[in-house]
Amino acid sequence: MVIVQKYGGTSVGTPERILNVARRIIATQEEGNQVVAVVSAMSGVTDNLIRMAREVSQSPAEPEMDVLLATGEQTTIALTAMAINALGKKAVSLTGAQAGIVTDGLHTKARIANVTPRQIRKYLNDDTIVIVAGFQGQTTDGRITTLGRGGSDLTAIAIASAINAHACQIYTDVDGVFTGDPRTVKTARKIPEISYDEMLEMASSGSKVMQSRSVEFAKKFGVVFEVRSSFNQNPGTIVKEENAGMENVVIRGVSVERNQAKVTIVQVPDKPGVAARIFNALAGANIIIDMIVQNVSVSGTTDISFTLGKSELQKAGKALRPVVEEIAPSDLIAQDGIAKLSVVGIGMRSHSGVAAKLFEALSAAGINIQMISTSEIKIAVILDENVVDQAANVAHDAFGLGAAPPAASF
Repeated sequence: MVIVQKYGGTSVGTPERILNVARRIIATQEEGNQVVAVVSAMSGVTDNLIRMAREVSQSPAEPEMDVLLATGEQTTIALTAMAINALGKKAVSLTGAQAGIVTDGLHTKARIANVTPRQIRKYLNDDTIVIVAGFQGQTTDGRITTLGRGGSDLTAIAIASAINAHACQIYTDVDGVFTGDPRTVKTARKIPEISYDEMLEMASSGSKVMQSRSVEFAKKFGVVFEVRSSFNQNPGTIVKEENAGMENVVIRGVSVERNQAKVTIVQVPDKPGVAARIFNALAGANIIIDMIVQNVSVSGTTDISFTLGKSELQKAGKALRPVVEEIAPSDLIAQDGIAKLSVVGIGMRSHSGVAAKLFEALSAAGINIQMISTSEIKIAVILDENVVDQAANVAHDAFGLGAAPPAASF
């Protein structure tokens, strides 16, 4: 069997942990498998590199940031290969470019265009363990790019698809995907199996277990993967295409996304083309928008509110000021200190009353809702950040997510 394993920054955070990962990889090979291991930068390294960049430049050029940040994973692949070789097995380290990962030219948030795994196959056929740098690739003209936070997940899924791996295992510092964040929701339980769509909604709603783009890629190419801990042998959470039985669970989990911000443009003229100008300006600055709400028109004007990451707030203000000044008497109001709470489950498609139960539970706890957004399998609300942990526990209890889930099926 060909197995792709991914190890996150916490799993390779120290030389001792890298040795533990090396032993786990070797054990997988000794079971008769060919192994490709994708590794992240050691815990804290990427943040330290970003900090150093900010110390020499207030606005570092994104192409140079990619060159800088890619060194974090390159350190880990070399150390991991060294550890495996020292333990008596053959291993080779490959950068994203050497592994055949080709991306578009969007620096710091590049998308994978294709993977040509010739080098990987060559080494696997030579009974060599392949250690690949996650989070990175290169453009067709040879420029280094990175795939955004959590991009090592995407690297692993893409390689598993390209080499038709029999299994893809995402190793992290938790036992799998939980019904809520165990650090704040004490009754949270591990989910044995979850659909791509549910995992995608939870990832995009603040669950830090997986990068949402990697789940999109897995769904598109049908890559079944398992999220599990690198610190024990416990089975994890299987992420796969949904089956009929999955709809019996109405809500699969609760996610929280902190560090959000809200922008409101007041007294926007209620006429065609104005909203397009606002959001084209944001798109031109590569700012990702989440929830959008437009009030009912009064006296020919309306208010438009939207949410985005707190880190993008200054960038959004800069992009929007020229537009707002042109559509006077509009004004721009920015607010941070908010968070998003989401409840997710494909069972919403066949069960009614989910929104009513959530709103009633939050109301009973005295928690005010600022904005609401829904999809076919998710309800998301914007709250003050200082009450979001309480809200997560309230929602978790309201939907009975602390109860033991059914066993996973393969």
